[in-house]
Amino acid sequence: MPGSFLNGPLTDDRLALWRERLASPVRGSGLIVAHDDDGKLLGFVYLLPAPDGRILLDNLHVRPGSTGSGVGTRLLRRGLAWAADEHPGREVYLEVLSANTRAIAFYERHGARRTDERMCRFQQGFELPEFEYAWPMN
Repeated sequence: MPGSFLNGPLTDDRLALWRERLASPVRGSGLIVAHDDDGKLLGFVYLLPAPDGRILLDNLHVRPGSTGSGVGTRLLRRGLAWAADEHPGREVYLEVLSANTRAIAFYERHGARRTDERMCRFQQGFELPEFEYAWPMN
């Protein structure tokens, strides 16, 4: 991924996206937030219905310094439980860049299976390989 992409419009694009999502939530979406006893944000997971009828785990983020503490595992489990309750029988999946081996190992440890491989096309004019992972429906 070009450094100019990471250091350029990404932050502004993400801020605009999250402002919109929080102001006008997508119907059927879920946002679960983890915080410490002082209210400091530790991480969050965001899921939403995808056009194909499945549930997209669109974001799972843990604050730097909190990785390895179990926050990500708790958020993932709560997100999957939320999806099972709110959207029974619908598969939960995510997309992850193939170079993100740490995240891939995390998903696989938590029961996800690789279901697809493709190229992710970015508006900025480059492509990177990505995998799709899904959790079996219960």
